[in-house]
Amino acid sequence: MQRAALIADALAGLSAARKTLPCKWLYDAEGARLFEAITRLPEYYPTRTETGILTGQAEAIAAAVGPGAAVVEFGPGDGAKAALLLAGLRAPAAYVPVDIAPEWLEAAASRVAAARPGLPVLPVVADFTQGFALPQRLGAAPRLGFFPGSTIGNFEPAEATGFLRRLRATLGTGSRLLLGADLVKEVAVLEAAYDDAAGVTAAFNLNLLHRLNREAGAEFDPAGFRHRAVWNAALERIEMHLVSCHAQRVRLAGREIRFAEGETIHTESSHKYRPERLRALAAAAGWQVAATWMDPDRLFSVWLLDG
Repeated sequence: MQRAALIADALAGLSAARKTLPCKWLYDAEGARLFEAITRLPEYYPTRTETGILTGQAEAIAAAVGPGAAVVEFGPGDGAKAALLLAGLRAPAAYVPVDIAPEWLEAAASRVAAARPGLPVLPVVADFTQGFALPQRLGAAPRLGFFPGSTIGNFEPAEATGFLRRLRATLGTGSRLLLGADLVKEVAVLEAAYDDAAGVTAAFNLNLLHRLNREAGAEFDPAGFRHRAVWNAALERIEMHLVSCHAQRVRLAGREIRFAEGETIHTESSHKYRPERLRALAAAAGWQVAATWMDPDRLFSVWLLDG
């Protein structure tokens, strides 16, 4: 099923006038490994800055959330941020990691279970961008959604509104959401974070072509493409592209895809937010801002939203 979806997305995106590939396909096992390496790079500020907020503001976050919350994390990664959050909360009721990839869920669930013995850990295999049912074992415990990492920035604005609205419906009336969002800042800082000197982000982006070769039977020559990250000032987002180094033809699922020299595949957008824009986005989806925390340099923000 996943192979068919990958091929369908690739054919649709690469046949468009402006070639694109959905960013979700960046995260196979190798992509996940490379992204973990990216989070440790000196240029990549989001992970360490958000972690610093969660650590430094743990008491304030716990006081604002209140006791007994069931934490539902959308896209848990390795579970590190959830373990940090849960350590600060008062008597959390359960941890529910949600992801479409069972192997990633297992890693996150195991990490949290080891850090919080006795806490019910209830993984859910689901596409969290769509509606899904929460475990009945949660009972009447208040729900706290957790969506860190500024993954909200990967959505186009209209998609982000729809996604936040679906989260509100999934979590239920009276739920809350702890949301990480990256902020607009100096262009040099932004572009360096997505085009590091060691070339790890370039390898992460180019791995998408390797994945298409491995899983979709494509015939890309990854050496014929290069990584580019650029700030789109009009849309206030970083864009990642794969740039064709020369005119070339690539076969994919029996189709021939042509590339002109310099033509790009747009692989990811990472929207950056101004506080007023994030507040408006939340309101459009039915959420109200209860609290906001930022680092001293105002690089990153964590928002508590009331549903």
